[in-house]
This record gives sequence, structure tokens and C-alpha cells, in this order.
Amino acid sequence: MTTVAAHLAEALAEHGVTQVWGVVGDALNPVTDAISREERLSWVGVRHEEAGAFAAGAQAQLSGRLGVCMGTVGPGSVHLLNGLYDAKKSHAPVLAICGQVPRADIGSDAFQEVDNDVLFADVADYCATVNDPSQLPRVLEQAGNTALAGGGVAVITLPGDVGDLELPEGTPPTRFAAPRPTPVADEACLREAAVALHEARTVTMLVGTGARDARAEVLALAERLQAPIVLTLKAKEVLEHDNPHGIGQAGLLGNPATTQALDACDVLLMVGTDFPYPAYLPEHATVVQVDARAAHVGRRTKVHHAVVGDAGDALRRLTPLVGEKPDDAHLRSALATYDGWRAEQARLADPSYRPGGPVRPELLAAAIDRHAAADAVFTADTGLATIWLSRWAAMGAGRRLLGSFNLGSMANAMPQALGAAALDTDREVVAWCGDGGLTMLLGDLLTAVAEDLPVRLVVFDNGRLGLVKVEQQHEDLAEHGTGLPQPDLAVLARALGMHAVHVDSAEDVDAAVAEAFAHPGPVLIDVAVDPEATPED
Repeated sequence: MTTVAAHLAEALAEHGVTQVWGVVGDALNPVTDAISREERLSWVGVRHEEAGAFAAGAQAQLSGRLGVCMGTVGPGSVHLLNGLYDAKKSHAPVLAICGQVPRADIGSDAFQEVDNDVLFADVADYCATVNDPSQLPRVLEQAGNTALAGGGVAVITLPGDVGDLELPEGTPPTRFAAPRPTPVADEACLREAAVALHEARTVTMLVGTGARDARAEVLALAERLQAPIVLTLKAKEVLEHDNPHGIGQAGLLGNPATTQALDACDVLLMVGTDFPYPAYLPEHATVVQVDARAAHVGRRTKVHHAVVGDAGDALRRLTPLVGEKPDDAHLRSALATYDGWRAEQARLADPSYRPGGPVRPELLAAAIDRHAAADAVFTADTGLATIWLSRWAAMGAGRRLLGSFNLGSMANAMPQALGAAALDTDREVVAWCGDGGLTMLLGDLLTAVAEDLPVRLVVFDNGRLGLVKVEQQHEDLAEHGTGLPQPDLAVLARALGMHAVHVDSAEDVDAAVAEAFAHPGPVLIDVAVDPEATPED
């Protein structure tokens, strides 16, 4: 005989889950006890459940397996929501186990009672409450399979008197199914798209993370089309390196070359991207969109030729149907503009730029890129930290990149770094933190210390919500409400037991980053960067 909690723990371990993130308490005490008895699982107690959900989402994105977090009755479950929404919008398979008041008290407005099925209805692809032990195997299997198949969130609620109950004798163990295969593109749709590409004078490609397994196919088609490649931020990690057609990102992260290439194309070929900023897309180009998710097609801009299917398979079949373009003027012009812009940016990362002045964030970003390991995992806070990473982190073949790139939440970089570091403590993990983001979930610095997770937390400390300041400037508004008066974050981190350094001189940045990255345990680098620096400098 086995209990509900033990069955749950065994199923997660068999799937390959190694950590469960959350805050212990009442309704879920049987589950945490079962986790403690399962040698393949470890419990990571965070200081805020939101951090646990972010960490679980990071692990899901890096591993492809379920990330698992827990929140107990009422407020503990409510605290999971923001991290779960990030997982949903990042297509990360995450399972949340939530507590509930005992079954007899449900519906009585009991202390801490919250209707989890209603609470999680929008964020979860699957949500169910287990009221009888015999339900658990089916509910758990459906939850895991739904999250894995769709790359989304599943929520299982356990009332406080259910976890210790025994399952019926002979209940088989729960096993999760393999994710469903991606669709194969229709031949007629491919041929129509090929005609549009063949007849175009100029083609620009906008490529996203949906093409992460189609690197060779993307580059082969770009060569045939003589097309510049604009990468979404999430596609940097697989398509930026050794890419003779790459010209960086579009939008606020971007540069004059991407604007030029998008504005000048006759055909825009979108591959594996749900790029969420339609204002940056060309208004008069013919659009071909290749995506495995039919729901993505046409929701950002009008699409003239839709190809629904796996990117690699679709491009392999599409490329022979398109004639080679002899004129590379469109590509050469975009690359020349990109090279000129990068040369101008390089000046900002020179320690001799404005000697004696405040540290330029570009200088710090370049130092991180220079000293980080070739296979480092980077996480980035939403805001200016993401922009500096986008422009300065060279994503070689071994590096990975995580951020709240679809939800746009603050405070994600540090907890995502915790999740990544716990998944593989031998791999370097670097969080590009804003001071606003870090201080929002500051308590979970203690999690890094308690678990001895070797994260490198680099704070671009400009004393304000920097991107909000930029937004206010764009709207011709006076800066208001963006200031973040706070103590020296390095002193605070040291008080919490973490190795930390503070830097406020450009001449000291490189050595400080090198020293901090050599430290074996968790470390925080607080760098006072120029509060007036913007991406438009």
C-alpha cells in the first residue's frame, strides 16, 4: 500500500524531477515528508513561493521535463501565480501542487480557504482537486501529460486530509507520456510560400526560438535568399553564433540594421516566432509565416502564406523550391549598417570613455560576457538589464538564455538562476539583475546561501526603474516615481552570508567581475552604473 503523497513523489522522481520548490506547511506536510523519503528528490525551501515558481519554470525550460513547485493553503498558492504565468507564456511545462483546507471545510469560507480551481483557471491548462485517493493516478497523469504536451501549467490541489490517505491496493505507478510530435507542413502551402519567396526582390527573415532545432536549415535558406536574419531574443542562444546573416534583435532591443532590413524587404519570412511587437514589423511586405503552433499564425501581423509545421522539416522541403538570388545588395547593406552600429557601441564599453564618470552599463555587460564560461546559463531581469544582455552577451553554441521575455515580469532573474544552478551545480549561472528586480524578491538571496547554489548575481544598480524612466522620456513626461533609494546591496548580501563586492569605478569593473566569477559559492556584484545611460545613447 502507498499513500497519495508517496505515489506523487515516486512519479515525479521517475520522470526525472530532481527538485521541488516551495514553502512547507499544513496541507502539504504529507507531500514534503514523502519528498524527504524519496532519495531522487530534494526539497528546496524558498522564502517566497513566487521565487519557487520562477525556479521551477527555469528548470522546465532547460531540461524539457516537468518543473515542480508547491504552495500550501490559500496565500501560499496565491503567491505562485506570477511565476506560473511566466511559465505559461514561456511554454514551460510546470506542475504546481497546491494545498487546500480539509474536505469537510471546503465551501465554508474556512481560514485561508481559496477556491484553487477558480484561482488557477486562467493560468493552467489543467486544474483539478483530488477529493478521493483513487482519483490521484488519473489526475496526476492528465496533469503531467497536459503540461508536457502543450508546454504549459498544470495544477493539482490536495485538501489537507488527503495526502496521507492510502491508494487502493494494486494501483500501478503513474508514468507520463512522451510529448506529441510536431505537425508536418502541407505541401501545397509550402509551394505557395516558395513562389512568394522566389519572386521577391528582397527577403528579410525574422527567426524565433521555434527554430531552435533548425539552425542548419535556417542558415541554408538565408544563404539561398541572400536574406539578413533578425533574431528574436529567445533565438539568440542557438542562431547568433557563426551566423554570417545575423544582424541582431528588433524593437527596443534592436539597432538601425534590423529596422533597415525590415523596412526594405518585399517579403518577410517569419520562422518559429510569435514576435509580440507588431509596431516594428513592416506594413507593406508580403508575409510568410512558418510555425508549429497554428495559433501563432497571423496574430501579430497579416500573413499571406501560412506554413504550419515543424520548422526544420518545413525549411528542408522549402529550400529546394526557391531559386538562388544572385543579388546580395540587401544583405550587404544591412550587414554594413550593423557593423557600423556595433563599432559605435564598442566605444561605450571602453573604460576610457568619459574618464572619471560613472560606470557605463555597456562596460559591465562586456565584462560579464568576457569572463562568463562558454557554457554559462544567463538569466536576465526585465528592463534595461535585458537590453544590455541582448546587445553584449555573445551566445556561443554552449550558452543558454532565460528571462521573462513573454510575461515581462520583474524579479525573475535571480530565482530563475537558482533553478538553473540547482539543476546542474557544475554549470556557471549568471543573473543579469536590475536593482529593482533583485530587491523585489530579495529574501531569496537566503535560498542561494542556504542551498549553496553557485549563482553569480550581477546588479546593474542605477538606483531607479530604468526602463520606466526611458518610457516616461519617450512620452515627454517628467521622470516620476522611478527612484529606488536603497542600501549598499553588497553590504546587505554579505550580512545574509553571501560573498559580495561593490564597484563604482570603471577601472575596477573588469577585475571585480573576474574575482567574483572565480568564487566557488553564491556571489553578488553590485555595480553602480550611470543612471542616465539609455539604450539610445
